[in-house]
Amino acid sequence: LAQIIQANAKTLGLKLDEPAALVIAARSRATPRIANRLLRLVRDFAEHSNIVEVDQATCDQALNSYRIDQAGLDNMDRKILSSMLKHYNGGPVGLETIAAITGEDKTTIEDYYEPFLIQSGFLLRTQRGRMLTEQGIKYCSSHN
Repeated sequence: LAQIIQANAKTLGLKLDEPAALVIAARSRATPRIANRLLRLVRDFAEHSNIVEVDQATCDQALNSYRIDQAGLDNMDRKILSSMLKHYNGGPVGLETIAAITGEDKTTIEDYYEPFLIQSGFLLRTQRGRMLTEQGIKYCSSHN
């Protein structure tokens, strides 16, 4: 994924070193489409800040400014997890309830946010509803 990011950076006319590409790859949910979106965000940040060569520190600064953390979670991911913990003690919580408390469409949660949260070990889908894992609870506790 880092190689794809570096190749696409060249196409965008962005000088991006390997450690920076690895930062983008780590925060991209292992998805090339998301990696390219993050790369464009980093490019925009660099252009706005008049940065010619993007290194790891610049990349971290750019992605942090867009509130994409080291685990690849964005504001909505954190909102889903923290709402489940705050309002339902980690679950079980139904999908429609999660949609209501976060203000996000349930299809978007189910198709976009939930798979990554499950894959990352923060969330479980059970017959009774969605539940935070121990890792999800620890994440919420350390990011609030």
